[in-house]
Amino acid sequence: MQIQPLIMTLQGGFERLWNGCHRKVFSWLLVLACYCLVTSAAKPKMPGHTHLNSIRIDGDISLGGLFPVHARGNDGKACGELKKEKGIHRLEAMLFALDRINNDNELLPNISLGARILDTCSRDTHALEQSLTFVQALIEKDSTDVKCLSGGPPIITKPERVVGVIGASASSVSIMVANILRLFKIPQVSYASTAPELSDNTRYDFFSRVVPPDTYQAQAMVDIVKAMRWNYVSTVASEGNYGESGVDAFIQKSREDGGLCISQSVKIPREPRVGEFDKIIHRLSENPNARVVIIFANEDDIRRLLQAAKRANQTGHFIWVGSDSWGSKIAPILNQEEMAEGAVTILPKRQSIKGFDRYFISRTLENNRRNIWFAEFWENNFQCKLSRHAVKKGSGIKKCTNHERIGKDSTYEQEGKVQFVIDAVYAMAHALHNMHKDLCPGKVGLCSKMDTINGTLLLKYIRNVNFTGIAGTPVVFNVNGDAPGRYEIYQYQISNNTTEYKIIGHWTDQLYLNTDEMQWPGGTQEVPSSICSQPCRAGQRKKTVKGIPCCWHCESCDGYQYQADTYTCKMCRFDLRPNENHTGCVPIPIVKLEWSSPWAVIPVLIAVLGIIATLLVVVTFVRYNDTPIVKASGRELSYVLLTGIFLCYATTFLMISTPDVFVCSLRRIFLGLGMSISYAALLTKTNRIYRIFEQGKMSVSAPRFISPASQLVITFSLISVQLLGVCIWFGVDPSQAIIDYEDQRTSNPEMARGVLKCDISDLSLICLLGYSMLLMVTCTVYAIKTRGVPETFNEAKPIGFTMYTTCIVWLAFIPIFFGTSQSTEKMYIQTTTLTISVSLSASVSLGMLYMPKVYVVLFHPEQNVPKRKRSLKAVVTAATMSNKFNPKGGLRPNGEAKSELCESLETQALASKQTYISYSNHAI
Repeated sequence: MQIQPLIMTLQGGFERLWNGCHRKVFSWLLVLACYCLVTSAAKPKMPGHTHLNSIRIDGDISLGGLFPVHARGNDGKACGELKKEKGIHRLEAMLFALDRINNDNELLPNISLGARILDTCSRDTHALEQSLTFVQALIEKDSTDVKCLSGGPPIITKPERVVGVIGASASSVSIMVANILRLFKIPQVSYASTAPELSDNTRYDFFSRVVPPDTYQAQAMVDIVKAMRWNYVSTVASEGNYGESGVDAFIQKSREDGGLCISQSVKIPREPRVGEFDKIIHRLSENPNARVVIIFANEDDIRRLLQAAKRANQTGHFIWVGSDSWGSKIAPILNQEEMAEGAVTILPKRQSIKGFDRYFISRTLENNRRNIWFAEFWENNFQCKLSRHAVKKGSGIKKCTNHERIGKDSTYEQEGKVQFVIDAVYAMAHALHNMHKDLCPGKVGLCSKMDTINGTLLLKYIRNVNFTGIAGTPVVFNVNGDAPGRYEIYQYQISNNTTEYKIIGHWTDQLYLNTDEMQWPGGTQEVPSSICSQPCRAGQRKKTVKGIPCCWHCESCDGYQYQADTYTCKMCRFDLRPNENHTGCVPIPIVKLEWSSPWAVIPVLIAVLGIIATLLVVVTFVRYNDTPIVKASGRELSYVLLTGIFLCYATTFLMISTPDVFVCSLRRIFLGLGMSISYAALLTKTNRIYRIFEQGKMSVSAPRFISPASQLVITFSLISVQLLGVCIWFGVDPSQAIIDYEDQRTSNPEMARGVLKCDISDLSLICLLGYSMLLMVTCTVYAIKTRGVPETFNEAKPIGFTMYTTCIVWLAFIPIFFGTSQSTEKMYIQTTTLTISVSLSASVSLGMLYMPKVYVVLFHPEQNVPKRKRSLKAVVTAATMSNKFNPKGGLRPNGEAKSELCESLETQALASKQTYISYSNHAI
């Protein structure tokens, strides 16, 4: 009967049948299959070799043991090379524990523990085949084992009954075996299986372990990765429950904690093909940023993975973070130490057992015949052969002398799980001891109640044990049969050509890591980088790659944006701009037109000169108030006009002053008022001239409303319209100073400025000056109409030239003012343009209308004399004829006809009853 194919069939059917609803049927089918297997396996293959693949130690109570004495075989072979540390050390640890317990008078007194220890060959299917030995006594009801010896009569022996099993090592093996043992209610205590799946108490209810599950280990590894500030790693898992469950737990914990991403997740097949590991290394190298590799793999896979990395010339590139299957073992890194340099490994907290060291180094071929694999270990350890015929000439292999000694003629270092093997055996022993005290109180040795040990009851005692282990740490189990998580963190370091696994920290619910003790490939202290994307600079936000939160592109917060958080840019408030590195917002600087600015100096200089000139004219007119030229100018309107000119110049100072409510109110009032006064006076004058000459052509009677009082009433009526409009504006929208942040909001935030100004928009300004411009245009129309008046009569011509020039000034002002509305220098250009235009308008009026008169009054007083008086009809007729026949009549000093006309008009009001009219008291 072929056992291996049947085992494979059982393995494939386990999970399908187990998840079904007919568990009872499945159990009986499995029992039947097991019976066939055991019956076949029990038949001797060779005479005298009854237990060639197991160790049997007699005792009152037998415990089973499962150890990976050999590695997996290749080319169809079940077993491969011997595993010295992971196999022999652990097996001897169980034998050592049994010796101690059997020699302990306090623990299980007068009760000896026996054992049946099997080799799993690091393969779950082979382990399942071997473990059927443990249930043999339960399947064969006659409890016999037939052995045929050289034709002699059959010997009937009673097979030992295994009450509990110590093991297995690999999680995949433990899961396979646990499915069998639970059917026969045989408790199992593992010393190395850490797969999270085994914590499922509904499926693996008879399984316990003295090592913590990989959920704790995975959390510890996540904490290590985060402590090193790595966020982009790859994972490698051996196919099977241990590797796959471990990686799954790591990925799950990394997702829960966040900030950690997986670049590649690679699985090593159970039966890797040639070149499989080279392909794995190639995949891991595809993303050079992910240098850290998380490994949940068995010892053989780790060794072959490092060999492949060495072939790929990746020395020093990968940073390995190994699980407890790597721990502090020498075998995986033997002859490839440089590839493992800097590797961080994790191992359940343990302590080297000195008693075991003394025991193991004292083992020889003579005193350790009970270990059937010890001779093979001896040959492997000392590189010799026990049989003379096995030594080939020239091979360099010597014959063993049996005088070799472990630790003296070979290197020795205690394997990391030795402590846990001993604790597992002691956990079983303490459970049996407590059961014996309860079931057999006061009884020496076993009583009838323990002849057949109830596995369910034994499991209860196992779960309730609480004792101090051989290393001084407490041994307890939770409700799922798991031990608490206590780990030590190692790093493989090379220093001065010496190698060691150095303890750099520990983990018990939280991580403690001594980074000062860490050393990385090349002997450097600088922690290598394993991140997907470099951190963004200040003022940049992360734009994550879809599906990979640890990878991102950095985007600058430009313009008026600032970095609100890691992933967001937001706009600064309207009165703020981003700081230099765009990490926050700062107030936008406030600017105004300063007195020292060149944009202000020129208008102020013009205004000062204009005010001086205006005051000079006013003083001159007051001083020579009764002289003919002053009278002929129309004194009342002249003073009104000079007041308007003065206000035009004074407006410059209001426009440059720091805006506040008071200054802004004055701007509203006087900016348009000065021009309104000036042009109202000029409009009244031109209108008066026009009406006089038009009336004079038709009759000798004077036009209405040409007296000084009437002229003042007309002028102030026109001015009052401007004042009324300003008052309405104040009522609708009170004046205030504002800061305009849009005026100089440039594309470059560094150039942005807030402009302190009055709340007078461009449209409001046009409305404010619109009435003045209307007066100016009307005055210009009258000036055009009176252009035919002889130049020797009154001021029609100077007024005309004044208005023409003023129109030109304001026509130039409009495109300059509105054409610069988008300029960053808008405030300066527009203010300067406006003030200069107003001052030029005032200067034109002052220069053309009053400066010639002042010149005559001050420097040619002989021309400032009265003329003879004539009637209006005579004056107008004379003026008209003079203009026709003597075009240069205006060259007469001061214009005789002009003065005579003005003086004649002044007397009209005093002699209104005469047959002819004299105008001697009314000035034009």
